Parts: sequence; structure tokens; C-alpha cells
Amino acid sequence: MIDAVNVKKSFINKKAEHEVLKNITIHVQPGKLTALVGKNGAGKTTLLRIIAGLHDIDEGELFIGGEPQSTKTLSQRKNIGVLFGGDTGLYNRLTVREHLEYYGFLYGLDELILKKRISLLEKDFQMGSYMNRRVKHFSKGMKQKVAISKTMVHDPDIYLFDEPTTGLDIIGSNMFREKVLDLKEKNKTVLFSSHNMEEVALCDDIIILHEGTIHYEGTLNTLYKENNDWNLNKIVMNLINEEL
Repeated sequence: MIDAVNVKKSFINKKAEHEVLKNITIHVQPGKLTALVGKNGAGKTTLLRIIAGLHDIDEGELFIGGEPQSTKTLSQRKNIGVLFGGDTGLYNRLTVREHLEYYGFLYGLDELILKKRISLLEKDFQMGSYMNRRVKHFSKGMKQKVAISKTMVHDPDIYLFDEPTTGLDIIGSNMFREKVLDLKEKNKTVLFSSHNMEEVALCDDIIILHEGTIHYEGTLNTLYKENNDWNLNKIVMNLINEEL
């Protein structure tokens, strides 16, 4: 569970203060998929980084699994899986298996449990043919599957994905979608940003962020009913005041 109340965050840019998040209040529930939607620069990645504990908030409160995020406890960090768009966090000299082993041991997984987790991820993302190859010369899509896998290897309760299907082909994208639906069935808390409305349509809830403010937070079904329309792309574009 993720609860943010009146969260504010600013950065200094060229000696001027830029307010990225303005009184953000959200509630992300376990057992549901929640999409974070908005233009580039809306504040999506900043919000995800704050939830992950990578940025402090200037004002407001943030609770992760009922604990104040400001405590930044080790147990809290272990309970979050994070993937940021464009940043796979991979090491060229390591193989796929070595990456998963490294991150699994980093999170304190028992060797037998880790072995089972790696075997499951290998199967789910069809990586068997290159598990023992170094990632240096992998395609973008192959690297993205490894990055997603290392995010999931420790089986946390909370997942934060920033543009998770970037670089994936249609098969890889479908693998990811099946996996997040499985996370939902396991009562995990899943928050991901995406520009792909087909992915967003899988979600139960949606948060539309525009210029650092929340323009909508609620269920997709309610959004459709309020707008008397099932065209999600059109609804989102209208809510952030863009021309179709």
C-alpha cells in the first residue's frame, strides 16, 4: 500500500526553483494495478523516485506499507521493486544469471529460494537461451527483460515500474502484462507509468498527473462513466487539455 498526502517537491534549475509536485495526494492499494499517466515532465518519474526513497519530499507525508517513508528502513527498501525507464541498471560484464544472483543475494534471499525464483523468471520471460551470456551485446528488448526480472527476483510486495515495456517487442510486452496480472492475483501493490493506453487499460485505477498536479485519481470504470466515453486516449488527452 502507498499513501501520499499533500506531497510537494521542488528542484533548483539554473538558480531558479521549479516545483515539480504540488500537493500530491494518492492512495495505491494492494491487489490492484494502478497506472500513472501524463506528459513528459508531468512529475511521474519524480513521484516514483520519491516513493522508492531516492528523493526526499519537501512537504507532506508518505507511507509505504503503513510505515512513514522518511524512516527509509532496510526492510522497507527490500519490500520494493523498482524499474526506471531508460535505466536498466545492468552491468555489461555480468551474465543474466549473475545479475539475478547478485540482486537476489543483495536482498538477502536464501540460496535455494533464489534458485527457484531465477528458474521461474527464466521461464516466464523465455530467457533460457541466453541466461549464461553477458548482457553487453544484448538488444534493448533483451536488456529490458533482464531489468524487469531483477526488479522481481526478491518477490517484494510493492512494484514501481516507469515505462516498463520500453524496447520490448509484442511478445515481450505480452509477457510483462501477464506477469503484472499475476502480481495482482498475488495481492501485490503495482504502480506503473506508461504512455501506452493499451497497457493502461489493463489497470483497475488510474492517476492522471499534469504539471505536477493530480487531474484525476480513481477507477478506470468511473473515468469512463464520468466522460460517457470508452476511448481512453481521448479522455486522457482532454483531461490534460491537449488538442486531439
